[in-house]
Amino acid sequence: MDYREAGVDVVAGRAFVDRIREMVNSTRRPEVLGGLGGFGGCFQLPGGYQEPVLISGTDGVGTKLKVAQALNRHDTVGIDLVAMCVNDVLTSGAEPLFFLDYLATGKLEPDQLADVVAGVAAGCRQGGCALLGGETAEMPGFYGPGEYDLAGFSVGIVEKQRILDGSQVQVGDVAIALPSQGVHSNGFSLVRQIMASANRPHHAPGYDWADCPEILGGKCLGEVLLTPTQIYVQPILAALKAELPIHAMAHITGGGLPENLPRCLGAHQSWQLNQGSWPVPPIFDWLAAAGDVSAAAMFDTFNMGVGFVVVVPPEAGDRAIAFFETQGLSAYPIGEVITGEGQVIGLPV
Repeated sequence: MDYREAGVDVVAGRAFVDRIREMVNSTRRPEVLGGLGGFGGCFQLPGGYQEPVLISGTDGVGTKLKVAQALNRHDTVGIDLVAMCVNDVLTSGAEPLFFLDYLATGKLEPDQLADVVAGVAAGCRQGGCALLGGETAEMPGFYGPGEYDLAGFSVGIVEKQRILDGSQVQVGDVAIALPSQGVHSNGFSLVRQIMASANRPHHAPGYDWADCPEILGGKCLGEVLLTPTQIYVQPILAALKAELPIHAMAHITGGGLPENLPRCLGAHQSWQLNQGSWPVPPIFDWLAAAGDVSAAAMFDTFNMGVGFVVVVPPEAGDRAIAFFETQGLSAYPIGEVITGEGQVIGLPV
């Protein structure tokens, strides 16, 4: 016997690394030392910092991968993977420096996984960070045919005195919402249950990823749901460079606004939101109707059209909106900080 008979093709693995080398190199930053293939990636800290602090984050794509695998479309989930990590790092005011990925599969399918890595590289380019390294694990018997899983890890840098940790937030500060591109990468266990629940007797005939409900304007469910997570790095870094007085930021991921907005507050503070002050993408209306999901459950699960929130003093609200519009992003004032104990008031309960 040998390793190949056991289901692991070492030669194919080496060929795969060679295949993705150009993708990795397309994300290179000046601080990267060495190339792909070492036991570890080397990165020299950029100059100009007095007290540099490294901020790290890790995440995955979740069961959205089931949608990609069902549709045999793998070029967007890598963008999701990067976005989920770098957007989190960004909330501290940090610039993402580099990214590492972990890709595990039952059998290495070169075309499929090359599409995944191409998405990771595209996300890194959008986020301005280097794809410093990664790991591809072939695990026969652990994953089914065509299945794979992803994890990502990002490191950013910020001046110690500029770290955003909630202590800068004041009562009266306003929340400026930056729109999501749809469901992003959270809530797909509920999405998939909604799709399956359509087969129950009291629902319409079963839904398929290729179905194109009228509410989606001619787009099909699979296409809309695979829209990758927005990466907010470049407009936010531009805002920080322009000295926009940002007191805090929040990435709206699993748990939606009720769970993520309080994470950027200081002690004895809460949120008063104005529901209806921002547009909600039609995919959320479809999900709520198709699954008979309550408004409260929708807000507790999905981003509901808000992908990222920037907190600024009230006098800077209009300036922030105007600035993000110059960056190609719509922006909406959706609420303000009030006295409290971490509640989010104004959403369905």
